[in-house]
Amino acid sequence: MTSIALLERIGRFTSKYFVVWVLIGSAAALYAPPAFVPIGNYISPLLGVVMLGMGLTLTLEDFRRIAARPRDVLVGAAAQWTVMPVLAFALVAALGLPREIGVGLILVGAAPGGTASNVMTYLGRGDVALSVTITAVTTVAAPIVMPAWVVALAGESITVTFAEMARQIVLIVLIPVVAGLVLRYALERRAPSVARVGVSVFPAISALTIAAIVAAIVALNVGEIRAASAVVLLAVVVHNGLGLAGGYGVGRLAGMPEARARACAFEVGLQNSGLAVALAVAFFDPVAALIPALFSVWHNVSGSVLATLFTRVDDGGGRRYEATAADD
Repeated sequence: MTSIALLERIGRFTSKYFVVWVLIGSAAALYAPPAFVPIGNYISPLLGVVMLGMGLTLTLEDFRRIAARPRDVLVGAAAQWTVMPVLAFALVAALGLPREIGVGLILVGAAPGGTASNVMTYLGRGDVALSVTITAVTTVAAPIVMPAWVVALAGESITVTFAEMARQIVLIVLIPVVAGLVLRYALERRAPSVARVGVSVFPAISALTIAAIVAAIVALNVGEIRAASAVVLLAVVVHNGLGLAGGYGVGRLAGMPEARARACAFEVGLQNSGLAVALAVAFFDPVAALIPALFSVWHNVSGSVLATLFTRVDDGGGRRYEATAADD
């Protein structure tokens, strides 16, 4: 077996059991939080590494297809803007959540897509170009959409700083993805074998990196996790699960190919819960941050499970779903 083939085999194995590494990291962080808290200082650069890996899997043709069919971007963004906020409001009423805690769920529902959606789309073999584009669109619109939903559903008023949100998406998402795209373009022309290894191995690196990030998030929120009541945990799990299912369903009903429906599922179900935590702390009672904090942990676990399920379905059927010209 050549060294390249060995690296590819290791990469496939690590990616295949992605959810296992996430669960191991989460359990370890719950058992010994201090060991993982320091990783929290490096979450942004670690996400940058993951995004660089995504860029290596993309080509300019991926974005040309998005430009040729912008309807999928609009459908995905519209689903993101409506499904999760409405579900949040319905769950607050159905579960009788206290007002302060309910505001946190509505903040999560009104939040734009986060980097987790891009990562899980990547690991679940969805259309990464579509995912990144929908995240960008919903993030740019968030300073208008989030306050509007919070006022409409919770009767509260907040101000979202557009400049800070724009800065986050440029530094954590845009620059690394573009860098990966450029790097792949250069390697394919000067060192094709290196490019092949990079495309094969980076999903494994991304899987282990995300496991470390989730462990850090668990360690940083271990108090909230242990203190959460059953009804609060239920609200988080149901909200996230219905969002994932709703996003996938919307994608399929809209006629999206499988890879794009997967992207839509992750975009709708996985929110920028970090932003929701920040806004909860800044504008409401600190307890409002409870659900966003729990969501930030849970959606990484559920997203990992779904991404693993998608890859197992593909591997079991002897095929991979990718966005191709034939899909459009």
